[in-house]
Amino acid sequence: MRVIIQRVKKGSVDVNGATISVIEKGLVLFLGIENSDTSIDVDWICNKVSQLRIFDDENKTMNKSLIDVGGDILIISQFTLHASTKKGNRPSYIKAANSEYALRIYQEFLEIMKYKINKDPFSGIFGADMLVKIENDGPVTIFIDSKNKE
Repeated sequence: MRVIIQRVKKGSVDVNGATISVIEKGLVLFLGIENSDTSIDVDWICNKVSQLRIFDDENKTMNKSLIDVGGDILIISQFTLHASTKKGNRPSYIKAANSEYALRIYQEFLEIMKYKINKDPFSGIFGADMLVKIENDGPVTIFIDSKNKE
């Protein structure tokens, strides 16, 4: 499982010209699910993201988590995070989970994140063509891979 996390002042997602989710201060998280991902990966990433200290404290030091600042999270499924560009110029998505399995893991991810942050996460629509708008704060952008535990 791979995630790209962006600390944002604002984030939103539109589908078919309609805005379906909007957040203010918080995180936009792009979630890539692969065939070998399990509930262990979901729990590990959700725990790491919810407690990641990337928000400023009163001394302008990144020392507070999403939970500490009461921020929101917008979670977007993105199979392209598992693109392999090793051969040629056309990315291969062979490691990305099939849509039926990925949807089940995505829904589990939303539920576990809700439990970890004690509020409903915002989301896109799984499998939809989405327009994601991000006002990156910092900028702060972090990549996490559950298989490497980093």
